[in-house]
Amino acid sequence: MQQLTREQIISLCQSDPTAMADAYLALSAQLAEIQTHLKALEGRLAQDSHNSHQPPSSDRVPPPRPKSLRQASGKKAGGQVGHAGTTLQPVEKPDHVIVHKVERCQNCQQSLKAVAAQDYDKRQVFDVPPLRFEVTEHQGEIKTCPHCLQNNRATFPTGVTHVTQYGEGAKALSTYLNTYQLVPCERTAEFFQDVFSQSVSAGSVVNFNHECFTALADHDQAVKTKITAAAQANFDETGTKINGRLHWLHVAATPELTYYACHEKRGQEAMDAIGILPDFQGTAIHDHLAAYRHYTCDHALCNGHHLRELIFIEEQYQQSWAKEMRELLLDIKKQAERNQVRFNAETLRGFKQKYRRLVKKGFEENPLPAVVEMPKKRGRRKKSKSRNLVERFENFADEILAFAEDFNIPFDNNQAERDLRMMKLQQKISGCFRSRAGADIFCRIRGYISTNRKQGFNVLAALQNAFNGQSLSGLAL
Repeated sequence: MQQLTREQIISLCQSDPTAMADAYLALSAQLAEIQTHLKALEGRLAQDSHNSHQPPSSDRVPPPRPKSLRQASGKKAGGQVGHAGTTLQPVEKPDHVIVHKVERCQNCQQSLKAVAAQDYDKRQVFDVPPLRFEVTEHQGEIKTCPHCLQNNRATFPTGVTHVTQYGEGAKALSTYLNTYQLVPCERTAEFFQDVFSQSVSAGSVVNFNHECFTALADHDQAVKTKITAAAQANFDETGTKINGRLHWLHVAATPELTYYACHEKRGQEAMDAIGILPDFQGTAIHDHLAAYRHYTCDHALCNGHHLRELIFIEEQYQQSWAKEMRELLLDIKKQAERNQVRFNAETLRGFKQKYRRLVKKGFEENPLPAVVEMPKKRGRRKKSKSRNLVERFENFADEILAFAEDFNIPFDNNQAERDLRMMKLQQKISGCFRSRAGADIFCRIRGYISTNRKQGFNVLAALQNAFNGQSLSGLAL
């Protein structure tokens, strides 16, 4: 567009005011669009792990001073009064006793060899003995019947199928190191060589994992069935690479159970294929991903996400409604933790009234931009990040405040996020999965481990039970 001088603009206004009005409207619309785009770019630069869903690893250097969402408890730092603590306690019957004798008097140097000790000053050292593999040889008798000359061989126990093979304890330890402690296959093999002086190949580590995966089929289905029937469950998903391609790792969890599944998709197609949400009739706690809305269960939104978004709007745009809404949510949460049962009708009504007033204030601080007459564009009208959040608070008030209605519903989706955290750590260590089969094996074993950890079982013993065919024993399924 040719730039006009001031005199030319005045002359054009006098000769063709309609053209100038159109030009003014077009420039105003363009300026408004540029300002909106600029605000969005500034907002993206201001986002980090404390005010958005981005992980801490994406924070710029130097990172901003963190602003924790936790509230002060009023307690002093360190161990609290009444905390039992843990420390080594002496045992009554040690495995070995070494007596250190007093040979001479420290004062007069007289010999005390013939003097009996009147007491002992005892100190115990706890240490790991030298480790080695224990080999059990199974010998099956071979007998020939003297009557019919039939050659008879004894039957070996179930699982004893080769001339030499690893036992359940060795397999469980390998899977424990590789899948639970996230030690790579090569280093797991090195561990066996360094600790037990026994060579185990990386291929054997993979084979042990596959055997464990097969043994856990019934457990996997039992957990899936139990979560589907739960009153509340947490759902989340995170990206992962399989053979260089983006896939999605989904989790469904309760405080006692964990179920993982990999899929190429993130949304409804994946959720239908996993098969929990289509039949789930409890309350699903999740983020604002639209795919969850396709299911007829009750919904509760994660307020951990909302707190971070409110912090962003408060810091970036200095909007007071965001600060007050964040304080209101945290206040309701604190009072819910104190009440233990449920709020009375009057208290709950007061919270909701304040909530609605803040939503109204949010709309006042985030009006829609004035409509400028321009050629119509396809698609929905673009809105600011803060306007979208206000509308979410209006349209999904019941889901956001579900934790205030029912104290069994958590305030946030931290349960699912915690269950995904170790999966993300696995990706940081190993980079990606080489195959979909490897990802499925890892998901099933890790879900079994997480379920046992939640229920207070020893992970190594649980894995040994899996190799023994006892994966369901003791679990609250």
